[in-house]
Order: sequence, then structure tokens, then C-alpha cells
Amino acid sequence: MNSLESFDYVGKRVLLRCDLNVPIKDGVIADDGRIRASLPTIQYLIAQGAAVIVTAHLGRPKGERKPELSLAPVAARLSDLLGQAVTFSSEIVGSEAAKSAVAGEVVLLENIRYEAAETSKEESERLSLAKELATYADIFISDGFGAVHRKHASVYDVAKLLPHAPGYLVAAEIEVLKKLTQNPERPYGVVLGGSKVSDKIGVITNLLDKVNLMAIGGGMLFTFLAAQGHEIGKSLVEVDLIPTVKELMTRAQTLGVKLLLPTDIVVAPEFAASATPTIVAADAIPADQMGLDIGPESAAAFAAAIGECKTLFWNGPMGVFEFPNFAAGTKVVAQALTEVVGISVVGGGDSAAAVRALGFADSAFGYISTGGGASLEYLEGKELPGISVLE
Repeated sequence: MNSLESFDYVGKRVLLRCDLNVPIKDGVIADDGRIRASLPTIQYLIAQGAAVIVTAHLGRPKGERKPELSLAPVAARLSDLLGQAVTFSSEIVGSEAAKSAVAGEVVLLENIRYEAAETSKEESERLSLAKELATYADIFISDGFGAVHRKHASVYDVAKLLPHAPGYLVAAEIEVLKKLTQNPERPYGVVLGGSKVSDKIGVITNLLDKVNLMAIGGGMLFTFLAAQGHEIGKSLVEVDLIPTVKELMTRAQTLGVKLLLPTDIVVAPEFAASATPTIVAADAIPADQMGLDIGPESAAAFAAAIGECKTLFWNGPMGVFEFPNFAAGTKVVAQALTEVVGISVVGGGDSAAAVRALGFADSAFGYISTGGGASLEYLEGKELPGISVLE
């Protein structure tokens, strides 16, 4: 695989795929972490004398121009962070701004997913868009890690048409994921949360024989409690996955993996920020209540187990961290990760948003991934098209 330093960029035009899929509400960016993560590669290319044409996506517009999913606010924020003007092109196909970009200039194309061909399952349609993008540049740099698990035109197909390399972010993400999968320092722990077991079954299955500890929190834990025969009240559950979860628990026991489940739960009668929290035993959730966080006893047990690990991967909050009454479990786990003596990796998505929302600095952790889905698929053992095409 080439590196970013493999090319001479003087006078060259670079098509740079970034992941700028940031949360925006009413035109205001709530978390600019992914924009900041893209800066080192952009700054390097500018310093090397390249014209930089950035392509990125926001949300899932499915080929429609939805104003609320425009990258215009991102262009403004990127301009602030770079300390120089960023040209925003509302056009993607036939962009005059992209065609006329000069050395040192940064052009951000509008949301690439406004083009239906970007995500098409028809290779010919994706290739047609990729060929148009390739006319803008001499070199393609892939730095949008959050999209490398997708076989999309701006991620996969365009790499076949131009000399290519990963940017600093993608290279760093790959290096970190290799540390998690190739001879990790032990004890090796994985903490999984989030709402659905179905989102994590693949990674649990693939990692169970590779880890020493697996701790389960978030909404997904109630399928585990149901599999143990416990009453879970109105809590989230995926009934169809109970047999699979039972098999995983048996397998963990056979492998000698410590499977850590909460012993107490913070419950409430409804899913609302104003709901009154109550702490109950994990095997005694009232029928009219729903679990919205792991309890303080469980959070302390999770933190203690995390503290024994030399390698730790965390993906998914422990509860509804957006509601202050149900954020404590996530905060305790996050704090424990900052104290790991070894490598601690926050696996993107909601986990990254949670640590920032709870006041933690990115620098407090070993690494914060920008791509939750891509990280999970890598840890599931799946091939990532956007990476394999660079090799």
C-alpha cells in the first residue's frame, strides 16, 4: 500500500475522500470531531502544493437533494479550522469549482450521496460517477474511514481509476485496529453497549475466542437478561435473538472468557429525560419499568474489570447518555478507559459522541475511532472494500 508521502503533489490536483458526517441540527454542528480528524491530511496536501478537492457525505439522502443534509455548514467550519477560505461547490457532477481549483485551494463538493450513483449496487452506475470525479484530479487519497466498509463510488470505484493512497486518518485507524486483532497485549477486554444486540452479534461472535473480558451494557443487555430468564419489564429486547445469545453465553463459559453483565439497573416508567430514575437489581426489573442505564454497582464492577486490562475496545454507550439521569454508567466507563495502562480505543459513532458530550477530551483516550460501523466490521473479520482497494 502506498503512503501519503508516496507522491509529489506540486501542481497536482488531489481528490480527497473525507468523513465529514457530523451531527447538524438547525445548521449548527454539534460535534466537529470528524472535521478535526480530517485536518492533518488536508494541511499536508496544501503544504505540498496540491489543489485539494474534498468529497464527503452527510446522512442518507438516498439520491435526493435534502437541504438539511447539505455540507454547507461543514464548509464554513472547515474554513474556520484551516484558517483559510474553503470553496463550497453546490455541484458535484460537472463542478466548475473542482475543475478550476489551483494549488493551495480547498474545494468541498456538496454531499456526494445527493448522487444516487454513489451508493448504487450497480457497478456501472457507480463507475460512471467515479469517472466524473476522477476527471477532477491526478491522485486519489482515501481518508474517510467511516465509509471504508462501503463499496461506494467515491470510496471504492474511484480508487481503481487514479493513483491512490490512504490519508493520515485511515492509516492511523488501520494501525490501531491491527493492534486490537494481531497479538494484543493482555488482558484484552471489550465493552459493548448500544441499543441492539443485532448490531453487535458479528463482533461478539468473532471476538469471543480472542478476548479475556467481554462486558455488556446498553439496551442490548436486556436480551442477555431475558436469555437468563429474568423479567425485563418494558426494556428493549430482541426476542428472536434470545437463542443466539444463550449460545454465546455458553460459548463464553466454555472458552473461559469473563462475560460481565450488570447486576443492577437504572429504570424509569418511560423513555424521557424527565423520567424519575430508580435503581433495581438486574433480576428484579418491575413489569411497568424500562431499563435506561446500568446501575452504580455495575458501573463500578465494569470500571474495575477495565482497569485490569492492557488492551480495551469500547463501542456503544451504557445507557441513554443524552439524558443526565441515565448518563452515569457511560461516564464511569469512559473515565475507566482514560486510566487504562496500555491501549484504550473508543470505537466511534455514539461512543465518541458520548465521551465528548460528557466533557472528556479526545486526548484522554488512547484513540477515538471516527468510524463505528467500519471498526465493528473490521473486528468481525470482514473485508473493508475501501481498504482492500488501496492495497
